[in-house]
Amino acid sequence: MNLALWIAAGLLAVVALAGGISKTFVPKEKLDKAAGGGWTADASVGFVKTLGVLELLAAVGLILPAVVDIAPVLVPVTAVCWVLLMVGAIITHVRYRDGTKFVVVTSIYLALAVFIAWGRFGPESFTA
Repeated sequence: MNLALWIAAGLLAVVALAGGISKTFVPKEKLDKAAGGGWTADASVGFVKTLGVLELLAAVGLILPAVVDIAPVLVPVTAVCWVLLMVGAIITHVRYRDGTKFVVVTSIYLALAVFIAWGRFGPESFTA
């Protein structure tokens, strides 16, 4: 179970890192033309960049606290925050009619985050 939680956290951290880098450093106009990025046309540059920074922080928060053993409770807290972010992403993809593919993929990310939060708050807690 511990290994599965580490793998899930690693996968989710990679997803968060990729999304964070693109939203933080790719111009909004270019994101708007990408598949699933149509929502950025209606969002401010600051909002898109803020989401990018939050995703970068999530990538760090899913791994680093446990690795350095400093406040490892931040791992499941980050996972819960990721769940909230993914709920918003699902709503956005549905609202912009981006297609079932984006909703399914985002739902998988949400499920991984729920698994991490459940596992690290519960049976495989770092404090146990």
